Amino acid sequence: MSIDIQKIRNDFPILNQTIHGKPLVYLDNAATTQTPQQVIDAISDVYTKYNSNIHRGVHHLSNVCTEAHEQSRIKVQQFINAKHSHEVIFTRGTTEAINLLSFSFGETFLKAGDEVIVSNLEHHSNIVPWQLLETRLGIKLRVIPITDEGELEMDEFKKLLSDKTKLVAVAHVSNALGTINPIKEIIDLCHAQNTPVMIDGAQAIQHIKVDVQELDCDFYVFSGHKLYGPTGIGALYGKEEWLNKMHPYQGGGEMIQTVSFEGTTFNELPFKFEAGTPDYNGAVGLGVAIDYVNEIGLETIANYEHELLEYATEKLLTIPGLKIYGTAKNKCSVVSFLVNDIHPYDMGMMLDKMGIAVRTGHHCAQPLMQRYNIPGTVRASFAIYNTREEVDQLVEGVTRIAQIFA
Repeated sequence: MSIDIQKIRNDFPILNQTIHGKPLVYLDNAATTQTPQQVIDAISDVYTKYNSNIHRGVHHLSNVCTEAHEQSRIKVQQFINAKHSHEVIFTRGTTEAINLLSFSFGETFLKAGDEVIVSNLEHHSNIVPWQLLETRLGIKLRVIPITDEGELEMDEFKKLLSDKTKLVAVAHVSNALGTINPIKEIIDLCHAQNTPVMIDGAQAIQHIKVDVQELDCDFYVFSGHKLYGPTGIGALYGKEEWLNKMHPYQGGGEMIQTVSFEGTTFNELPFKFEAGTPDYNGAVGLGVAIDYVNEIGLETIANYEHELLEYATEKLLTIPGLKIYGTAKNKCSVVSFLVNDIHPYDMGMMLDKMGIAVRTGHHCAQPLMQRYNIPGTVRASFAIYNTREEVDQLVEGVTRIAQIFA
């Protein structure tokens, strides 16, 4: 399928500007993708046409807003192929979704001595919540090691699995290296001993077709702002049987059935986990972002981004002294690198002066940086609106900076 990148770029008004007098080259998509005009318009429509608190009103605006919010839940359900729309819990993003799970799953099912397995590739948001459980409940956090290429050591993972393992929580795609983990294999190994699995899909949802029923994962989490949607919205998918058993994460309005000073009963799914006024504006924006991605086609996006990744990798490796971190056979959309002894912050700041936006530092993956004994990397990450010409500008910029430091 042919793809008109300029037509797509025209949908993103933020791309049409200069930074420090240079045309913007935005290569920080693993942190946040930009937002198309269609999503911006949809959020504006909420505020200008039907803004009203949802679920609780009998008047017209409330009904219209409620319907828009719940239609977005159905769009998420269909996008990830969940069995039921009530298995989709709206959250503020991946981080809150993992915190929700760690608290509710932990309070319901875990006790001192139980083990949770994560990997050395994880973002801090899939490490710290489990460490808090270590402190609070006395569980033990176990870590899957990685190879020099940035791939999980699956033989070591198999050794970590035991009857003490009560949950495995791993990233679908590494935010720092781009490694695509063998999550189907992980899920099958865990389910063979009745261990549930949570997949952090923050870096996968915009690049890879996710089918939670085919994967058979127990939980899947992601953020809207990495899917061309607004910030402050995301989702936790959970199998109905798990969600029904889990304690609520927060108390307040909406998540209750009845309240008295003698006791409270909780609402049905999904509202049991959605205390307070939800971000219906964000949910509507997320739904329109999903429409946008579906219109282009995830397969089309994935193929195009893979071509960009291969092109960027080939071009960057022509620069003397440049080393790429994360050389897994199965990767998507991220190139992390260092050049000689140039500090990543210096490289990032100088690229910014050229109008090129990249991410620098440890990428909220400090244990991974410790594994490689480096302070951080320069990370270029690609989206559907990026071009080969932008990759060329990145390569030219990195080359010039390397020559300056030499």
